[in-house]
This record gives sequence, C-alpha cells and structure tokens, in this order.
Amino acid sequence: MPVDDELATYIRARYTLIYLLSFEEQRVLEEVTRLAARERKKLVVWSFARGARGEGIKAGTGLRSPSAILEAAAALDDGMLLVLLDFHPFLNDPGIVRQLKELGQDFETKRKNVLFLSPVLKLPVELAKDVVVVDFALPDAALLAETLREISAALPAGGIVQLSDLDREELVRSAQGLTVREFANVLAKALVTLGRIDRGAIDLVNTEKRQIIRKSGILEFYPTSESMSGVGGLDALKAWLSSRNEAFTDRARAFGLPYPKGILIVGVQGCGKSLSAKAVADLWRLPLLKLDMGRLFSGTVGSSEENMRQAIAAAEAIAPAVLWIDELEKGLAGLGSSNVSDGGTTARVIGTFLTWMQEKKHAIFVIATTNDISALPPELLRKGRFDEIFFVDLPTHGERRAILEIHIARRGRVPGNFDLEALATITRGYSGAEIEGVVVAGLFHAFERGGDLETEDILLACRETVPLSVMMEDKIVALREWARLRTRRASTGESLVLEGGRPDALIEERLRRIAGDN
Repeated sequence: MPVDDELATYIRARYTLIYLLSFEEQRVLEEVTRLAARERKKLVVWSFARGARGEGIKAGTGLRSPSAILEAAAALDDGMLLVLLDFHPFLNDPGIVRQLKELGQDFETKRKNVLFLSPVLKLPVELAKDVVVVDFALPDAALLAETLREISAALPAGGIVQLSDLDREELVRSAQGLTVREFANVLAKALVTLGRIDRGAIDLVNTEKRQIIRKSGILEFYPTSESMSGVGGLDALKAWLSSRNEAFTDRARAFGLPYPKGILIVGVQGCGKSLSAKAVADLWRLPLLKLDMGRLFSGTVGSSEENMRQAIAAAEAIAPAVLWIDELEKGLAGLGSSNVSDGGTTARVIGTFLTWMQEKKHAIFVIATTNDISALPPELLRKGRFDEIFFVDLPTHGERRAILEIHIARRGRVPGNFDLEALATITRGYSGAEIEGVVVAGLFHAFERGGDLETEDILLACRETVPLSVMMEDKIVALREWARLRTRRASTGESLVLEGGRPDALIEERLRRIAGDN
C-alpha cells in the first residue's frame, strides 16, 4: 500500500496520534496538504520557530509554546489535521506527554488528528500504545524519474540534457536513496560543472551518496578507482559478473529476475579477491561500500546490535550498491565462544546479518572475501546467502603474464620491452600481490643503478623473494582440496601444481644469459 494511502486509512479509521518518520519534510507536507484537501480536513502546521499556521489560527497569535498549541488544538473545529514539526525533543516533558494522551482520547469523537513529522523516532513509553508510526520511505524510482522529467522539461532545448532511455534509467537507479531535493541538487551540480546533464551525472550521484555513508559512521564509501581491466586473469569470475551487468535494471525485473544477492570469494592471499570487489562497482557503475566488522562492536550493551541495524539501514538507503566485507573470517572471530566471552553479542550481530542476507529485498550486492574458510560457520555457506562461492587460486602462466603487463604499464613502461614469457615462468607460484611487489622492487633496483627498469631488475627482485606458496604450501594445498568440490573456480585455466622450492636455477641462468649478452 502506498504511504499516502496508508496515512489516509489511519485518518479515516480515526487514529488520533500518528508519527510520520521522514527526512523529507517538504515532500511529506505536500502529501499531507493534498490528503487534507481530499479528505476535507482543515490543516494546521506548527513549528517551534514559526508557531502555528493554518485554518482557524488567528494571525499574530504565535502559539510557539508546545503546551500552547496543544491547548489551542483542543478548541479548534472538528475535522482538523495538526502537523507538529520536529516535536520529538518536547516528548521528554511529562506534562506534554500527559496533554497528548488526553488529546488523543478526546479527538476520537471529533475527527481530529495530530501528526508528528520528524526524521527520528523518539517515543516515550507512555505513548507507545497510543501512537501509530508511518515510515515515509525515500522517493522510489517513479518519483525520481518524474523529477528528472520535470527538470529536463524546464531546461531550454539544445543538447543540455544528453541522456538515452538507458542512461535515464541508470541515472534514476543510481539516485535511489537520495531525497528529491538531493537529486535536484545533483542535477543542478551537473549543469554547473559539466554544462549539461549526461552520464557524468551518475558519478555526481555517487559522490552525493558518499555524504550519506560518511554520516553513518559505520560504513565506509570507497571510490571506484579500480576496473576489470586492472584485474589479471579470473576470466570465469569476470564472465559471471559481466553476465549480470544489467541485473539491476527494470528490464531484468520485468523478465522475472531477482536482484543478485552476492558472492563469497575464497582463496590464496594476494590473488585478487579484494581487487575484484573494487572492480565490480566500476563495472556495474554502483557505489562501493565497505563494512568493517570491527566497527560494529563496542563496549555498550546492545549497541553492537544497533550498529548492525544502522549499517544495514544506511546501505539500503543508497541502494543499489555493492557492499564489500573484506576478510570476513576476522569479523566472525570468537563466534563459537560468543555465549561465554561476550554474552552472545557476536552471535546476535551475525544472526541479524545472516537473516538480512537471506531476506533482503533491496538491491545490495554483497561481496565477502576470506582467506580461511574453516573459520566460517556452515550456515553462511549454504545456498541463499550467496549466489556463488568462487575460489581464487594462484595465477596460471597466462594470468601471471597479464598481471606483469598491468603492473609494468602502471609504472609508465611499455610491457613489450620486457621478456614477459621468462618473467611469467620465473614467477611461477607467485600471487598477484607478489608479482606487483617484484615489479616495484625492480624499480628500486633500476633507480639505485641510475638506469631505466629492465627485465634484469625484476629478475633480481625475484631472487630476493620467497613466495607465499613456498612458506605456506601445506595450507594452500588444504584450501585447494576443500574448494575442489565446494566452489566454482574463478579461472578456467589448469591449476598450478605446487612442487615446493623457488625457481632459483631459472633466475640464475637467465641473469647469466643477460650478463653474457652485455
């Protein structure tokens, strides 16, 4: 049921005390004004700054006092709607609370209603059974689309609005979570900074959403600085994500598709799990949020559970979005002994999160990464929490070559000037992060000798590096065995066979050959 219809139903049913919860005061007042005209009600609006205004209120009387407006309301004609703006601070006064209880009882026979309009819900226990709460949600896609049409129609013709139908849909989808005023401000900002309203406005929308997340204090807004072109390999994971590139569009809903829930990425450290999470937001042009599980837990009893609820509410407020949880196993540490160590707080917080993941209706795509699958509870891994569980292994030969190309090019060098085949062979068993590390270390070698970066410099860095696959071979083998029948591989190439040891002989042979050539 639409919110305005729900409110009209309560008024017709003679609910006398109604709490309207919304940040959009102006939009709600417009809705209430239309409702009052439709229901033939007299409308009176009160604020502490301006006093009372409306039918039956004498000009100049003021009535700024909360107690005074409630006394005046008792004497007003039947069929009145009294809207009290930001009245929640005065609900701490026992006298005001008593006045409201008695007004609520008296108004049942007089077709009068008191509407509290506030962005926060604060009700004293004395009124809990007397007040009904109506949550005016943020504007839906239809209202935002209408706002975009109205603004576009008001602008002069001549290419100021350069949006295709798909661009309009994507812009409106990105703007969900903003108020009508915030969306209008973003469009005005696009006109000022870009001189037009085009696809660039989508990036401005995401910038505006960053302010919402910053105010939450629990989630972190990540700029989408990474792209899929910066991820070497992982072709199966990329294909899966690309196939859902339009999964948040209206066309997908009309086709009967649900919103994607999310993915869990398991794998060896430094092999691109977090990088992939950052790149998804860029691929789908959605804001990227990071949930730090450590921020949820605090010393005050009950606050951790409230923090989780606030984090979920903040994420849903700017949906559609990508929610990234890095190293999930660390956030779940101590879950098994929660009832002993923290009175069950961790278990309750995680329970709230799991229930939300199962039942969520908003377009929030969750990407969780983990290095230690054994630390995760079984209920997290079952179908329904995530769409898929992907395993990211050590990069294959072709993937190592692609990673080398990416990091050499990022340092302003031409990959074709390097012996990439030899480097891909010698870095066998290296993770993506370790390959980046040897490229950077090679730069230091080149800088020290006063020349430009060459293949030899990277080889020298490889000789000084002991890869993780050597130091933690047993753990990697065990992780692979677990993932073999339980996950989808993120790459389609053959798995690297671990043989232990470093390719020192290959490095030395290659260095001797380079020295001989010189």
